[in-house]
Amino acid sequence: MMPPPFKEPIPHLCIWILSVMALMGEPALAIDSNSPENLFFESRIRPLFEERCVECHGPDKQKGGLRLDYRGGWEMGGESGPALVAGDSAKSRMIHAVRYGDADFQMPPKNKLSAKAIADLEEWVAMGAPDPRTAQPRSHANTKQTGMSIEEGRQFWSFRPIEKPKTPDIEDNSSAKNKIDRFIRAKQEEQELKPSQSASKSDLARRAYFSLIGLPPTPEQIDDFVSDPRPDAFDHLVDGLLDSPHFGERWGRHWLDVARFAESSGGGRTLLFKDAWRYRDYVIGSFNADTPFDQFIREQLAGDLLPYDSPAQQSRQLTATAFLALGPTNYEQQDKQLLRYDVIDEQIDTVGKAFLGMTLGCARCHDHKFDPVPTSDYYALAGIFKSTRTLFNYTDNVARWVDTPLPLEGAAAASLAETLAKNAAIKPRLDLKKSKLKVLSQLSVEAPDPGLPKQARQFPGIVADDSTAKVQGDWLFSQFSQNYLGEGYLHDGNADKGNNSLTFQTTIPITGRYEVRLAYSPLKNRSTRTPVTIQHARGESTVLVNQQLPTPEYGRFLSIGEFLFEEKALSRITISTNDTDGYVVADAVQWLLLEEESQSKSSEREDYLAELKGEIKALEIELKPITNKLKARPIAMSVKEDPEPSNSAIRIRGIESRKGEVVPRGFLQVARHDGTPEIPRHASGRAELAEWIADPRNPLTARVMANRIWSWLFGQGIVRSVDNMGTTGERPSHPKLLDYLAAQFQENGWSVKALIREIVLSKTWQQSTEPNSDAIQNDVSNRLLTHYPKRRLDAEQLRDAILATNGRLDLALLGPNIEGAGEINANSTAAQRIEYNYVFTDKRRSIYTPAFRVNRHELFEVFDFGNANFSIGQRNTSTVALQALYMLNNPFVIEQSHHAAKKLLQEVSDPHARINIAFRSTLGRDPTPKERNLVAAFLKDGQFSDSVEEWSSLYQTLFGTIDFRYLN
Repeated sequence: MMPPPFKEPIPHLCIWILSVMALMGEPALAIDSNSPENLFFESRIRPLFEERCVECHGPDKQKGGLRLDYRGGWEMGGESGPALVAGDSAKSRMIHAVRYGDADFQMPPKNKLSAKAIADLEEWVAMGAPDPRTAQPRSHANTKQTGMSIEEGRQFWSFRPIEKPKTPDIEDNSSAKNKIDRFIRAKQEEQELKPSQSASKSDLARRAYFSLIGLPPTPEQIDDFVSDPRPDAFDHLVDGLLDSPHFGERWGRHWLDVARFAESSGGGRTLLFKDAWRYRDYVIGSFNADTPFDQFIREQLAGDLLPYDSPAQQSRQLTATAFLALGPTNYEQQDKQLLRYDVIDEQIDTVGKAFLGMTLGCARCHDHKFDPVPTSDYYALAGIFKSTRTLFNYTDNVARWVDTPLPLEGAAAASLAETLAKNAAIKPRLDLKKSKLKVLSQLSVEAPDPGLPKQARQFPGIVADDSTAKVQGDWLFSQFSQNYLGEGYLHDGNADKGNNSLTFQTTIPITGRYEVRLAYSPLKNRSTRTPVTIQHARGESTVLVNQQLPTPEYGRFLSIGEFLFEEKALSRITISTNDTDGYVVADAVQWLLLEEESQSKSSEREDYLAELKGEIKALEIELKPITNKLKARPIAMSVKEDPEPSNSAIRIRGIESRKGEVVPRGFLQVARHDGTPEIPRHASGRAELAEWIADPRNPLTARVMANRIWSWLFGQGIVRSVDNMGTTGERPSHPKLLDYLAAQFQENGWSVKALIREIVLSKTWQQSTEPNSDAIQNDVSNRLLTHYPKRRLDAEQLRDAILATNGRLDLALLGPNIEGAGEINANSTAAQRIEYNYVFTDKRRSIYTPAFRVNRHELFEVFDFGNANFSIGQRNTSTVALQALYMLNNPFVIEQSHHAAKKLLQEVSDPHARINIAFRSTLGRDPTPKERNLVAAFLKDGQFSDSVEEWSSLYQTLFGTIDFRYLN
């Protein structure tokens, strides 16, 4: 349903009123140098340039006049012109060169970049080619390597153990309410600076409501606080907001940015994460319950491995592991090993930023250039995630995530158990009868024409495709040789001989002699002695297959022998790579019934087939309601342990196929401590990783989260690079205060609410946004916090505030949020259409607005919604003309202004009261006399008509003001 046609933009007179009111000015806001885009450059593009480009296009040599060792180099370009056009890959010469589309223009001239590297360059250019390298480097011959050793790293500030510092003495004790104020005032006194005055109670109420629950206070709520005479009135207000169920919605949204939460996979064929909402609800519930942050870490990294006391707790912990599964993923990637390691890389990068404040992705290709993180540490972590199942099947043409049915309680659990029992009783019988019908029917049916069938079900007999095989070791998915069944086939990469096997299995429907056939694509590089082991009624047989030979059966299969199988027996056919001398390939296995053990006449067989069809139909009718009940069982995205955990080999230059030394699973050496756990051989190491991160002796974890909480309350962290506490991040403005907060956080049981409460009850947080004259001159960037930083509301706060003003905001908590998702197959084109065609008409809080990666609410795009492709702890806050234009002309704002005006006219008759209420409901304050006169002059020259359009224009004007968009 489209919004009503409110098409009139704001009248020119209202724009004049805004300018006279001096409310349109925007404070200058800096963009964070540690933005996701710049971090993408640092982790993906800078290492690529250094390894493959700078030798010929750097400070010592500039072939073609081009330099790629700093931003100005590629901006200036070389002899052929600019190397790239930021934002447009199609017009960028660099992209054309690395694609090798022109035989005369290929870069690098030897050894084409990997497909992954080319895709990274394309993505980088498409996002505007962010590049923080502004300074022109000197010659490499005069440049010292900037990386640091493990021992040097342990002396760096963020890797030192956390020690709670002594609270400093200050001259003016009256300027401090708590210990936080003392740390802040001590730094100010060093510079002979004083803090600003306290904010007004009305400003403080608005600041607290938006900061703690993300919603504006009503005029009545402001009045109640302003008129509260108690000296601890603000303490009571804060406690009420911390106890509000809307607290978790606001602070959960902060964490969802860190967790790069999204409800689709992104990319061209974006897939719908239709159950991701359960993770969102888990996060909201965790912040509302004030779950200790160390437990919050354990649940998200290893919730499936933790003990539990009830099905509800088990369900919660399983849901938490979606943290590892929600990343942007190209599930269509045909190189499945590359897909697997791209997923691992994304997980390492996210875990590193989210919990440790480290850019670990930089160590995938080489030792970290700046931080004490060797490549071996990266692959020690990679082994942990390699031993974790994030993808349901590594061999499907379009892979997908792991869906885990959640446990139920009480009557629901009993009903489920009954349904599962019925399913277990009927489904195997039905499958066996269908299989029996198929193998008996094929005895009297001619074989299909060669080359026509593509799906296993189109062939006679029983056919098991490679997508259903049990995989051991590393197998690669391929479609190179076109003559395959299903989506493609598997091969062993001609590597790790003896460690890889594939097992195809089926339940035999009827006793008899079967011909076993193997489908593969024959080529000259195939193995001439591939072992195929068949388990049958008389034991086990192994046949060596020459996979260079053609496959005569239907142009797909080669017969490997005839064997006796018994009804209801489980038959296994295993293909291994032991002692093979080339590529081992497997596509499918076929069991073809040649002769029943008990022969029957043709007429008897026809009668039996008719009877069998009737039985199948009856069972299908009986099974349908059972299947529908099972589909309704709650499902969560999750991860699980791989049944065969293993260590990872270092990938030379990050290239998946170039394997180096195998590294034991483990953690970052620079942050190891006495309690660092050992990883059992049979476990992935996720549980131990979670314990190591959550241990109070880890020097990073508490500092990172304490700094995040500070940044979410002040707009910037004590360390402004909130996701990077390494050597390329910024240094803390108040290092002792940060260590105090980290230690306090741990001592209070990792309570997020307790730390928030201590911060917002400080005089520092309650200051006015107006600096005093000394601060204007000597604390220009406000790093000493001589005043509270003026902060713009984020995208969600703006949308929710607009809807709250007119009373249309739906405050319903939790639950599914994507209209039309239901039981839809997430891989289907119908699921894709949901995202691409979605119209954002819901009125729930913005945290429930579908968080697609491709299609987003227009207001979110304009007002710097978080980039869900990266873990980000702090969003960029831009100031662009488009934002003012959006508030003046967008149909959403016009429509909501119209509803606000209708509500005002219906509820209030006095025109002067209407003006007051319009201001107070949007800006949280009364109009000044000058503002009141200007509005009165606009509203029909003081006649105050009841025109909805006139009052709607006033609301739209107020929504466009700086006082609406910013917190004082």
